[in-house]
Amino acid sequence: MTTPTRFGQDRAWGERAAAPLRRLAGRGARPHQAELAALKAALSQHDELAAALVRAVPARELHTALAAGPAGAGRAFFEAVLDRPPWVDDRLLDRGAKACRAFGLDAGLVLAYGSLLGGYRTAAALEPLVRTGRLAGGETLRRVKETSIWWRAVTAPGGLNPGREGFRLTLHVRIMHALVNAHLAADPTWDTARRGTPINQYDQASTLGVFSTSFLLHLRLLGVRVSRRDAAAVMHLWSYIGWLMGVNEQWLPHTEKRGRRLLYHFLSYDPPPDDNSRALARALIAMTDQEFPGRRRRSLERERALSLSSWLLGRHAMHDLGLPYRFPWYGLTRVAANLLISQSLSRLPGGRRLLIARGERHARARFTRWGLNPQG
Repeated sequence: MTTPTRFGQDRAWGERAAAPLRRLAGRGARPHQAELAALKAALSQHDELAAALVRAVPARELHTALAAGPAGAGRAFFEAVLDRPPWVDDRLLDRGAKACRAFGLDAGLVLAYGSLLGGYRTAAALEPLVRTGRLAGGETLRRVKETSIWWRAVTAPGGLNPGREGFRLTLHVRIMHALVNAHLAADPTWDTARRGTPINQYDQASTLGVFSTSFLLHLRLLGVRVSRRDAAAVMHLWSYIGWLMGVNEQWLPHTEKRGRRLLYHFLSYDPPPDDNSRALARALIAMTDQEFPGRRRRSLERERALSLSSWLLGRHAMHDLGLPYRFPWYGLTRVAANLLISQSLSRLPGGRRLLIARGERHARARFTRWGLNPQG
């Protein structure tokens, strides 16, 4: 099997970008030969279970098949996703979901300006977004809204139980990925030799890492208290979500230590940013222009986004993304607020309940501003 040329395209850049993760991953973080071979192979591997479903069921009938569940044309698919791995622990899923909700406003900030923006730093998985027209303009805010709806659904109490909204939406996203994969793989302009499979196991696992491992690291940068038990539960939650999304077992993070090691491997062999990276980054920073009227308010929101991004990602990442570095005044403001609220309140009896209620107020305000139903 020929390795796509994007793998290790610029090793000097990859090692510089991934250096903080290498230090956090601890001794022996560098991949050995078997791990390197698996990384290379993952670029040409896809979610075969979902691919089989979209091959067997016409696209116009997929919605009906998903709604019918095991009784419909997607029986084999549903039987597989309903056969949960033995390692799944409902108590950890519940704790991980509650922890995510308790992180409140900071969770949303981190997902947008840490996880999503940080993911744009590499050109690895961006071409499918460009090909499907999800690059800039109003699409950026729409993508963030869609992701927020899904995130609330999978972190709702029991949200990942079969039949619940989080479970349903996760499978919907999985099937959409399979459809995009089939479409792009059949496109003669898709450069397989360079990029590998359009939506591949390597990029899916790396994306899972920004929702789990990177998410926790950036929360701590904002001064949020993340206990060891909460961190373990969050990693368990996202490992199960990754499994439902079709990420192969070998790429599930399970623990922070393993997650850091995996994320270091992905980033250090990713290609450097390209024009798509910079266009997506600019669109994300300008996203709030669609939310707030008035030039002054829009300018303030952009500066807030740049300041927070500078704090979470650092000067080099901002340069890679073609964004101006700003003094991290807003990041420091969040740190001060969390030293007062998150670090103290979470240690008090009933503190978790108060933090979740606070987070729900923030979510309702944001969803109301977007004109969406904040329930879930």
